[in-house]
Amino acid sequence: MCFSKVKTFMNKALMVTKRDGQVEPLDLDKIHRVITWAAEGLENVSVSQVELRSHIQFYEGIRTSDIHETIIKAAADLISKDAPDYQYLAARLAIFHLRKKAYGHFDPPRLYEHVKKLVRLGKYDESLLSDFSREEWDEMDNFLDHSRDMTFSYAAVKQLEGKYLVQNRVTGEIYESAQFLYILVAASLFSKYPAETRLDYIHRFYDAISTFKISLPTPIMSGVRTPTRQFSSCVLIECDDSLDSINATSSAIIKYVSQRAGIGINAGAIRALGSPIRDGEAFHTGCIPFYKHFQTAVKSCSQGGVRGGAATVYFPMWHLEVESLVVLKNNRGVEENRARHMDYGVQINRTMYQRLIKGGDITLFSPSDVPGLYEAFFADQAKFEELYVKYEQDPTIRKRTVKAVDLFSLLMQERASTGRIYVQNVDHCNTHSPFDPAVAPVRQSNLCLEIALPTKPLNNINDEDGEIALCTLSAFNLGKIDDLDELENLADLAVRSLDALLDYQDYPVPAAKRSSLGRRALGIGVINYAYYLAKNGVRYSDGSANNLTHRTFEAIQYYLLKASMNLAKELGACEYFNETTYAKGILPIDTYKKDVDNLTSEPLHYDWEQLRTEILEFGLRNSTLTALMPSETSSQISNATNGIEPPRGHISVKASKDGILKQVVPDYENLSDKYELLWDMPNMDGYLHLVGIMQKFVDQSISANTNYDPKRFEDDKVPMKILLKDLLTAYKYGLKTLYYQNTRDGADDAQEDLDDGCAGGACKI
Repeated sequence: MCFSKVKTFMNKALMVTKRDGQVEPLDLDKIHRVITWAAEGLENVSVSQVELRSHIQFYEGIRTSDIHETIIKAAADLISKDAPDYQYLAARLAIFHLRKKAYGHFDPPRLYEHVKKLVRLGKYDESLLSDFSREEWDEMDNFLDHSRDMTFSYAAVKQLEGKYLVQNRVTGEIYESAQFLYILVAASLFSKYPAETRLDYIHRFYDAISTFKISLPTPIMSGVRTPTRQFSSCVLIECDDSLDSINATSSAIIKYVSQRAGIGINAGAIRALGSPIRDGEAFHTGCIPFYKHFQTAVKSCSQGGVRGGAATVYFPMWHLEVESLVVLKNNRGVEENRARHMDYGVQINRTMYQRLIKGGDITLFSPSDVPGLYEAFFADQAKFEELYVKYEQDPTIRKRTVKAVDLFSLLMQERASTGRIYVQNVDHCNTHSPFDPAVAPVRQSNLCLEIALPTKPLNNINDEDGEIALCTLSAFNLGKIDDLDELENLADLAVRSLDALLDYQDYPVPAAKRSSLGRRALGIGVINYAYYLAKNGVRYSDGSANNLTHRTFEAIQYYLLKASMNLAKELGACEYFNETTYAKGILPIDTYKKDVDNLTSEPLHYDWEQLRTEILEFGLRNSTLTALMPSETSSQISNATNGIEPPRGHISVKASKDGILKQVVPDYENLSDKYELLWDMPNMDGYLHLVGIMQKFVDQSISANTNYDPKRFEDDKVPMKILLKDLLTAYKYGLKTLYYQNTRDGADDAQEDLDDGCAGGACKI
């Protein structure tokens, strides 16, 4: 029954409680007007349907906020493929509700007054007031376009409210709306730019992020402008084979988990169970007790409701304990031999794959028993092969031999059953890398396998020689790109903003500060790739997207390198530029797996030789520029499809702490038949080929998933030969890492909300 009919039955004396505690008579016309306002200009939405759906049980003293929340939910429940605009109607109602909670009324206050108030409350960084004059705040106020709040989808508003907006997470008080978030992120990042240029950069960057052309990760969106100054999404910590290093690693984990970061832990150097310690005085307890120790550290700190602590632990496939380590996440076994609350990454190289292909054996060692092998595994593949064969033939060294196919099958079985056993191809991470492996080898990745940066183990929390790697993320929204040359301006803004953030943020651990400011690593990726393919009329599975993908990712890497080179002209190259392959004039287009050339004949379209010359002359401000992350939450904010992934359905249904959020793919009305859905892809070949093409240009790594529908196979079981074939395909085309393995369970479009930026269960931006 719509409100106009309900009205005739209502007692006119029924009173409601307003947000400020005042009591007044119920006014159904006011509620009707708000819904009508929210529906303005939207297609296939009905105000009366929302009213009917709400089923409000009015009672004496009912709170107006409860009425509003019921109406919002009613509108959100009507979101469907046939009526996608309900996601905007619900969003507008939610924005109205949110602003009422934040300001007591719909219209936001003036920017300067808002900032002054929140600095006084301790919610905003006090430097905001000291860094800018009142006149500059007034000019920034003119940049603001609060009507952009009305372009959010409902899922975006709920993610903003749940994760990004400054608030008191105990009382539920919210202090800001979205456009203040965007302008204050821009102001904070460019606050140290010269007075004559910074307002221009703030304006341009604000426009880019508030119109969703550039997407920012959770740590930046939720943290920049607040007194907490740690915004790197991904933290890589390496552990050596000593108690001092293990304890230092644990301390570093706690410091970074507490400040919103996701953790990658390289723990492959820890010696195996039964190894002698203290000259044979005792037997070593092996890796598992220490992995469990790391798990405790990861889960020890709350991240304020923004993200939960999470980590991935890395170890080599040839580790003597590998068969026990690879099963740590599964549901079998007992607590003593499981550590289920972390994810695991298995490190593989050419030697291991060759043993599989040739039907051979893999020999397992404790790293402590084979001098130089662990180091060569990352830095020098020829040296590793030489040492590996030598140690296999040495009868004095403790070892165990397993059939390669059995070990790989165990890996793939665990990857299939948990979905969260990852793969790192350590040779690709070093041979197709911006770092010289002889001086700065890449020995691990992060929580969601798109970061590939050098690390060195800590011996204590203040270690002068250790190196913790941080990466700061953002992404281009490909759905907003009509001409690839638009990327030139966006690349300049993205590089400048993230580079400025490196100087703006704090560093809880000295090894992280030294590394971050020395390497200045950035990881800029993409969102909305599936929409980009759909609007260009090409598909994942049939090769039709190969040439477009080549052109697109060439442009991305070229313009990002150019932006970093131009910034180096102004501010100087990064301190450790000499440890990069760029310093030798080597570019990603020189080191990729040439098998990719069989997938696309697209030529290079940009002047790479001129860029090479300029990089040699001026250097780069940033050691790395690109990384492709999952982008779960930030893609929702931008009403975009996740990262590079095909959608599971035209409507995604994501479970979050705020309930079920439904979101319709972009431009569904016009492109519904152009989207290739995840479970419609016949196999993984086309997707893996596209990722290989992307990896040609991406200087770090890519969060690439594998996906299987058991119904396609006999007995509803994915054959091991298919899993192994796809693993080898990924290796053949140069993929550095593999992230999730998803298995269809019948809930086509349901997927967990996994957060951004390498924490909260997964890494996204």
